[in-house]
Amino acid sequence: MTSPTTRLRELGLTLPPVPSPGGTYVHAVRTGRLLFLAGKGGTSPLRGKVGREISLDQAYAYARETGLVLLAVMAQELGSLDRVSRIVKVFGAVNADPEFEDQPKVVNGCSDLFVEVFGERGRHARTSVGMGSLPNQIPVEIDVVVECVDDQ
Repeated sequence: MTSPTTRLRELGLTLPPVPSPGGTYVHAVRTGRLLFLAGKGGTSPLRGKVGREISLDQAYAYARETGLVLLAVMAQELGSLDRVSRIVKVFGAVNADPEFEDQPKVVNGCSDLFVEVFGERGRHARTSVGMGSLPNQIPVEIDVVVECVDDQ
């Protein structure tokens, strides 16, 4: 299996800088082999409700951007994406119009990225829900639980 770091290069992807926390929290907390990442949004200035101002395709792309931010946090916290054993759980919140019902298709933007980068180790349990609003009206916020290589 190709390493996640090599796979990122093969995909032509670059990790964005990790943003400063937007409140009184840290980017990640590790306990044992599990790393719990705080919720993140993407890097584009896209704002609004999915199903109203934002299309499904735009929201999918934003969820993919969000996945890149989460990968950047993993790399920062662990020293390398190669120390990720498995993506365990993804929780995706979609800032959706009340009638919107394709939240799973939106969060696939992040899930598909994780499978592209980690292969089978990127397949995970997942929750995709609609929300009445999200901070700063971002279209998607995602948090992740990651299993890490046990070398401590």
